Amino acid sequence: MIPSVPGVLSQEQCLATGRAIARMQESSGAIPWFPGGHTDPWDHVESAMALTVTGLRDEADAAFHWLRDTQRPDGSLPVRFDRGVADGEDVDSNFTAYIAVGVWHHHLVTGDRNFVEHMWPTVRRALDLVVDMQRPDGSISWARGAGGMFDEALLTGCSSIHQSLQCGMRLAEFVGDPQPEWEVASFRLGHTVRRHPEVFTPKPEFSMDWYYPILGGAVRGPDAHERIRERWSDFVVDRLGIRCVDHRPWVTGAETCELVLALDCLGDSARAHELFAAMQHLRDPDGSYWTGLVYSDGKRWPVEVSSWTSAAVILAADALSRTTRGNGVFRDAAAPTHVAGADRCTENCPVLV
Repeated sequence: MIPSVPGVLSQEQCLATGRAIARMQESSGAIPWFPGGHTDPWDHVESAMALTVTGLRDEADAAFHWLRDTQRPDGSLPVRFDRGVADGEDVDSNFTAYIAVGVWHHHLVTGDRNFVEHMWPTVRRALDLVVDMQRPDGSISWARGAGGMFDEALLTGCSSIHQSLQCGMRLAEFVGDPQPEWEVASFRLGHTVRRHPEVFTPKPEFSMDWYYPILGGAVRGPDAHERIRERWSDFVVDRLGIRCVDHRPWVTGAETCELVLALDCLGDSARAHELFAAMQHLRDPDGSYWTGLVYSDGKRWPVEVSSWTSAAVILAADALSRTTRGNGVFRDAAAPTHVAGADRCTENCPVLV
């Protein structure tokens, strides 16, 4: 079944969006930002997930096999590819970790055990590297370069890594290869996201830093609802979507759909549906989606249809419609209650030790 959202997006339209992503895919399996553009591993995985949802299995599997084939021996993935050529040797922890979400999601949707077993070594190497990048305060360094790890952690990236570790642990259990160090790392990271925002480089102007702690599963419950309430008016533009940056008249489709997913995680279905409908002005007749709109002058910017915006639309449609068996991959990203507990700071707090 292909997702649909009544009155907003039909099954045929959703499939057309999946096919629009597939048309951007290169012969290697890589999915660039837009035709002729560069590829990064995180957005590539999101696009592969959308292909999985829309039943384009050959294209989705080719995308995952590309990740396996381009992984470096240390478990990292190049940050950027231009027409098949890796640009530099730097490592982005979030870009490397997200393959775990994609592989777990593929399993949920397809039930293909052989695929999981085929991809498991790639996931294990990736998350082992990311865990090695964890800092003493529980956060994870955002990057590593020729001079070593950067002494900086980003809230959005670490929130996404929290989901990657949760999915990685489920994969580990599924294949019978437990990874207890990932569980410890995930708890420390989640605690730091929830209780110690001061350890992250402040980027309050970006909407992703607002909703990603919820989307990645680190923050849920009353704290999450309060977080949404506090900055709703800063980012949400009525009938258009949400701003990427709080002081600019620019709404973006991917961020809007990610907020839709975050609201769905909180059971806020009405506002999730409303925002999903609001961003449809970015849809192109061929099924793809434009990245954003500068609403002060009515111009789409940048002038590109992006694979990852289309992918976010498909994933949001699946979550809202509860269509595939992977529709809850974001709702289920929260750490189990028995692990997080009351999550109070104690003498064993990773920030204090």
